[in-house]
Amino acid sequence: MRYCPITYDPLEPNELYSAKGLRQLSPRLKMLEPLPYSAQEQRTEAINRATKLSIQGVQLKLSAILDLHQQTFVLVDQNSAYILKPESDTYPELPANEAISMSLAERFNIEVPSHGLVFTKDGGLTYFIKRFDRINSNKIAMEDFAQLSCNDRDTKYNSSIEKVVKVIDEFVTFPQIEHVALFRRILFNFIIGNEDMHLKNYSLIKRNDIWQLAPAYDFLNTTIALKNPVEESALPINSKKNKLKREDFIDYLAIKYLKLTTKIIDDVMVELNSLKPIFIDLIERSYMTSSMKEAYVRILGERYSRLFV
Repeated sequence: MRYCPITYDPLEPNELYSAKGLRQLSPRLKMLEPLPYSAQEQRTEAINRATKLSIQGVQLKLSAILDLHQQTFVLVDQNSAYILKPESDTYPELPANEAISMSLAERFNIEVPSHGLVFTKDGGLTYFIKRFDRINSNKIAMEDFAQLSCNDRDTKYNSSIEKVVKVIDEFVTFPQIEHVALFRRILFNFIIGNEDMHLKNYSLIKRNDIWQLAPAYDFLNTTIALKNPVEESALPINSKKNKLKREDFIDYLAIKYLKLTTKIIDDVMVELNSLKPIFIDLIERSYMTSSMKEAYVRILGERYSRLFV
């Protein structure tokens, strides 16, 4: 069985994308042509355009629009609607990893932008995500937590989850609502093995004069992408980056710092626990190789065993 690289719905024999996946990009899109660049060509383009693009971490990024006439993504230097991330020449299977991780987050009621995988001209895969920081060419007010806490790219790890909570308390319009959203994100990233949620991977966005957590981005299982991962959390929780336990998330973070009620905590935990078989099924449908799927499911199982005794 083959699955849509956008929705993970089953495909008909001659389909590359499901109708639902294409509609997610545009109701007018009838097919999606391969991206006319190989992974290497995309990396070269990203480096050549580096003066006009933000290149973060190990993943080179390109700006693009969806051209409905050509029925494919077209690279641009300004007024982009999408970000493209090609395969890395250093870390394996990042596009497929990020695509499925973001889809799992969506199942856990974490707000994520439209995203998925597009085939390239040489049969590879590139990750795409719709920009949420602008409407047409108009930018939406947005600040990442490094900026809000007077840090930068070089000091983005010099913080803690407790300080992330303080940023929310200081800057968001309705802190208690965002406390619940933050709790979901922290639990989820622990479950999937994302140990790289530093300050620049959290942002606030202003919508209708309300400051709130921006849609999720840069969610992926870094534990299976890195050869020798040494931490479980980029930012310490209860002064710990490793050997995190249920008590660190529930008793310490949720109750002490986030001030969540027992009912809210229980509802979130029951929901997360119920999603385990769904997560495993979606991972099996993903475009990662069999060995990476197995590694992902193994991490998932180990983390679930710590949260749910």
